[in-house]
Amino acid sequence: MSTWQDLVTAGLIGTERTGVPAVALPGLRSPADAPPDIPFPNNPVPDDPAVLLLDRAALLTVARRGGRPADRVAPPPAAEPDPAPAVSPAAGRRLARMLGGEHAYLLTEWLAAAVTRGRRAPAHLLPALLDRARRVTPTDPELRRLAAEAGGSRARWLAGHNPDWKFVTAQALAGDEAWRLGSASQRRAYLTALRARDPEAARELIAGSWAAATPDERLMFVNVMAVGLSLADEPLLEIALDQGNAFARKRAAEVLAALPGSALARRMAERARPCLREDRHWLHVSVPAECDAAMRRDGITPIPAAGGSPLRDRARLLLELLARAPLRTWTDEFAMTPAEIVCLRSGDWAPVLFAGWSRAAIAQSAQDRSAWQWMAALINRSLAGGLPGTAANAEMLGQLARRADPALGAPGALPDPPPDAPTVLQDAVRVLRFRYHMLKELGA
Repeated sequence: MSTWQDLVTAGLIGTERTGVPAVALPGLRSPADAPPDIPFPNNPVPDDPAVLLLDRAALLTVARRGGRPADRVAPPPAAEPDPAPAVSPAAGRRLARMLGGEHAYLLTEWLAAAVTRGRRAPAHLLPALLDRARRVTPTDPELRRLAAEAGGSRARWLAGHNPDWKFVTAQALAGDEAWRLGSASQRRAYLTALRARDPEAARELIAGSWAAATPDERLMFVNVMAVGLSLADEPLLEIALDQGNAFARKRAAEVLAALPGSALARRMAERARPCLREDRHWLHVSVPAECDAAMRRDGITPIPAAGGSPLRDRARLLLELLARAPLRTWTDEFAMTPAEIVCLRSGDWAPVLFAGWSRAAIAQSAQDRSAWQWMAALINRSLAGGLPGTAANAEMLGQLARRADPALGAPGALPDPPPDAPTVLQDAVRVLRFRYHMLKELGA
């Protein structure tokens, strides 16, 4: 047992039962070993065992923080040369600001842009970057991988000296060993890399592994397929609708809804189209009476409102339908641009329409560039006429700003919010402008 654990044990059960453990530090005289006529330090050895215990704990704490005498003087091996050029000084300064907490949620986007352009993060920022990646949350599944790639050989060198950063080298398990023997993150990294270089092989691996997969693994399969999505993925995702757990089914429905030309997207368009009718610049709303079994199979599971309010239940169902219907449904149906559609009057339904179209635009932006037109229209609508509705829509506006075309943040692209504008509107403009400069500095 370590000396430190001995001290902790003595403190827990009492010095009268166990005594005060000795503290032996190489090259340093302990208080118990000090001659009576030599104070240590400048104090005699205390008579009270409790005081002595605290003194020794304090001494050991300082020693542990200070390190130990070197056994040999030999510098560690240098990091391997990294051929990737560092990002520009301006990009490095912006990374430091994000690591310091300013718009930290954009860190994944910064890293992805740097990796895509073959750039590496500044060496002096790697400890802070790796510490941030170590604290990764389920909402940032790619952050560790991107941090390791952007850190390059220097990140791997640092990981060899700090076990907290072992995730950098843990991703490096090679070949099918990573799939057969690796951790959950290593298996995901292997499947992601396989899908990038050979999508058909990745689909075959998922299909062959589906039956024996755990619920978490099935959700991971669907999330991996969401990147680089194509109609060839549709059969597997339809299987997930029927055989997945609740989370995998819901995610598969979201992914299929964002896939242009999928059967689910067509079904959602057919359900949503009768809900909205345009007449003289008004949108008239008609919501289905209930969420039937076919809707639930396609991922629509609106939670009944507290208190059983029929109006709220209808609003939730409409929101789910709008969020999954292809946005082209409305431009084709009304023969209008997104900017014209979002300005149509809709009375008390305006917050629901804003939220539904916002969710659809965010989900479909990776597959359909016209979704960026919807995001721009929704942001401009909020700046011009005020944000429709609720606190949830305030958060939705923030998500739009993080995913919209960065060109919206270019000088002059958006009007300055008035000084008395709600904070959420001012924040959205600041995020867009931050992203514009961030990607410009990275050469995006």
